Amino acid sequence: MIVNELQLSKRLQTVVSFIPKGSVLADIGSDHAYLPCYAYLHGYITKAVAGEVADGPFRSAKQQVEKCGLSHVISVRKGDGLQVVAPNEVDCVTIAGMGGTLISNILEAGKEKLTSVQRLILQPNVGAHIVRKWLLDNEWELIDERILEEDGQTYEVLVAERGDPYRPYTQLRVELLLGPFLLKERNEVFEKKWAMEMKHWQNVIEQLKYAKTEEAVKKRQQFVDTLQMVEEVLKR
Repeated sequence: MIVNELQLSKRLQTVVSFIPKGSVLADIGSDHAYLPCYAYLHGYITKAVAGEVADGPFRSAKQQVEKCGLSHVISVRKGDGLQVVAPNEVDCVTIAGMGGTLISNILEAGKEKLTSVQRLILQPNVGAHIVRKWLLDNEWELIDERILEEDGQTYEVLVAERGDPYRPYTQLRVELLLGPFLLKERNEVFEKKWAMEMKHWQNVIEQLKYAKTEEAVKKRQQFVDTLQMVEEVLKR
């Protein structure tokens, strides 16, 4: 009954699919705690911490965990980012449904809590390149990626483990932006996303054509350079 009741979105199902079996999970920004409840009931995890910084979602998460009868295995905690986790408590971390800058800030602020963590599964709504850059700078190796569309929105899921952070990259600058695994696969969602992005850049370049300020001229040139770089790679 409970298992069927917890129908995760395609986005969150994709996140869960990368959790190694038997993990002790920290789900940061857990909202209603659907993800850790689903992950436990489907045999992915043995225990979890569900972290929430806001009162409303924190209460919703507690209610959901109690409703599923999982209070003995899922600890719902109120706090900012990885503050909710004790050192060496978890070995897998999921952070889903936030911007790339916020995800990177959470990881940076909680770095000392990641020593026992073997896998990060991160789903930025925007700014995936910012997350890739953080992983690269902090010696996390990107091992897989997914891009999917749901309800008219495009989402990217990034999976990383300790290792050689440069291993997946052959053209660093453009692959940080596009995603090395996503660029190799180039599925329909990927093609659609970058066609729209390039159209947006072209519009910005056009709008800034007659700009006079040094800042606007510099901004236009950055868009021109990025557009040329991406066009060149996608033509191959």
